[in-house]
Amino acid sequence: MKQRTITGLALTAFLAVMLWLPGWCMAIAVMVCVSLAMYEEMRALKKAGHRIVVWPTWAAMALSIPLTYFLSQKIMIPLVAAAFLAMCVQVLFREEPELTDLEMSSLPLVTVALPGLSLVTLSLIDPYAWHTPDNPLPLHAVEVVTLTLTFAIPLMGDMMALYVGKACGKRKFCPAVSPKKTVEGSIGGLAGSVLGAVIIYLMTLWLCNAETRSYLPEWWMYPLLGLLGGFVGQMGDLFASLVKRHCGLKDFSNIFPGHGGMLDRLDSVLFMAVLMYCYRLFFMTV
Repeated sequence: MKQRTITGLALTAFLAVMLWLPGWCMAIAVMVCVSLAMYEEMRALKKAGHRIVVWPTWAAMALSIPLTYFLSQKIMIPLVAAAFLAMCVQVLFREEPELTDLEMSSLPLVTVALPGLSLVTLSLIDPYAWHTPDNPLPLHAVEVVTLTLTFAIPLMGDMMALYVGKACGKRKFCPAVSPKKTVEGSIGGLAGSVLGAVIIYLMTLWLCNAETRSYLPEWWMYPLLGLLGGFVGQMGDLFASLVKRHCGLKDFSNIFPGHGGMLDRLDSVLFMAVLMYCYRLFFMTV
């Protein structure tokens, strides 16, 4: 537990630094982390014996930052569609095409690359802005708050679920996928996610002026995003556990002491990223 806590604090400090830097720095950091997570999932699927097609997913990831910056933040939709089409073509023209190969090839695309592209678009709301007290930049504040919600909601949920589950967890939540998770831990996780969102809202009242807050979500959206994000994050965590169970793994790798691999750490965040991208696309004006 001590090692897990130390690693978590170090990762939190790294995230805080990346949020302070211009958006393109965060986008590059996201690409590196998501690429590691995607490699871990692809390697796990290959070890399980699946003949997956990987190059279209890597191509979509490589093109995402320049196309998002120069064209539109909506470019990820045709990027993902083109990658899936390329997978279909390669699998269909094999000597022995198998539907399972196409399904497993698309898994990293949908569960890692697509959320990763969502994080990239959230990082490039204002690519070159610096956030300093004497230079309030509303668009950069939107980027920082949106990304902070994307990370804080699922990670606060993970932390609270762990501590509440260890303290008073009794009833199994989803034993067929993750035997250690409990109903009490899940409820504690949802409460932690809502709490994390509310804390971020209170910080915007303290740090942002009225003009900046006009670009940000309404007050009631924060607890709602916390509740929805807490649920989505838990589903992402369970999905990663299902993949590991299918592939016969305990962790995707051992990059982070006490946390496992990059995908072990980002599983809930990746699912949350898609929710925040959809929220920004339909409900925010920048």
